[in-house]
Amino acid sequence: MDSLPRRVVLQLGLAQLINWGVTFYLPGAFAPAIVADTGWGGQQVFAGLSVALLVMGLISPLSGPLIQRLGGRRLMQIGALLNASGCIGLSLCSTSGGYFAAWALLGLGMRLSLYDTLFATLAGLAGAAARPVMVQITLLGGLASAVFWPLGHGLLDAYGWRTGIALYGVLALCSGLLLSGLPNAAAAPAQQIDQAPATVPWPRKLGYALSVTLISFISAGLSAHLPGLLLDFNLPLWLAALWGIGQTCSRLAQSLLARSLSALRLNVWVGMGLSLSFAIGLCSQGRIWLACVFVFGYGAMNGLATLLRASLPFELFEHGQYAQLVGRLLAPGFVCAAAAPWCYAAVREVAGDEGMLGLSLGLALVVLTVARLLSRVGARLAREDVSTSDRGC
Repeated sequence: MDSLPRRVVLQLGLAQLINWGVTFYLPGAFAPAIVADTGWGGQQVFAGLSVALLVMGLISPLSGPLIQRLGGRRLMQIGALLNASGCIGLSLCSTSGGYFAAWALLGLGMRLSLYDTLFATLAGLAGAAARPVMVQITLLGGLASAVFWPLGHGLLDAYGWRTGIALYGVLALCSGLLLSGLPNAAAAPAQQIDQAPATVPWPRKLGYALSVTLISFISAGLSAHLPGLLLDFNLPLWLAALWGIGQTCSRLAQSLLARSLSALRLNVWVGMGLSLSFAIGLCSQGRIWLACVFVFGYGAMNGLATLLRASLPFELFEHGQYAQLVGRLLAPGFVCAAAAPWCYAAVREVAGDEGMLGLSLGLALVVLTVARLLSRVGARLAREDVSTSDRGC
């Protein structure tokens, strides 16, 4: 695959921005209004995102075969249509059963339309050469929270939560049109995909899956509560936009340093950065400048973590293993992350915002430990490759 035209890269980035904004970041904008209007508890409302993430985990192992059968572009367009249908369902629901059914529909759409399907498609088309394109696309996608949290609050004030979410559905439909420039190619030859997973040593698979699971849990749990956390600290809501700005800035920096910093080394730095960010967050209450550092820093690390989810497999697995193997290894992360919004809501009710940040700090320290162990595995692989090369000479 030749390099994608800039227009297509821009369209893919806008499509990701929209689909992330109308799904994953929806509770941050509308959840408090839904609680106030329906009388449902906060844990129940945030559990909607948990249902979506659970569905994502359950269907994730099927993503590789679906890309192979239908092609990545078509699959993502189906996902955009499901996102639109889920938003319309949310806007019309009057019972908790209908609410969770709409979120289940959104879970299907999210798994088919977000980064993981797009990255697997690009990896199948171009292998490791697709990494620069992935970074370029995420520069726009990373701004989803910065755009959709303020947009959601604006729609909420102007039209109410039901009409606001319905308008989200219209935007999701538009995102499907933006995907039209992506080649509709399969991820990799079918026989190569079917044979690859069995050849990968388990430490690599376990390390990758555990790293993704921990970061996904933190992201899913804290992102839904970040706007409310800032309001509880008596800080302006616009600070939440720094999260998305941090994501884009860190990805831009990573694109400039990509040749000098491996994904395995960057993974260690992300673990350190996450731990430092949450430590600063615990000290930031009432201090606007520390809050700015916390939100920007956490957003920056989360942005890099998303790229690592796409780039680590290039250093741990073979090209032909990407779509099928990564789809399977992401499944535990989605399933565990499904409990995160509810878990964070429960911790917040019991221990307040400090409890949420303390939980995040503890998990970030585990992320750092796993990253260091995974880096050692990568170093061992590099030594083995050098030894094999010397014997071949």
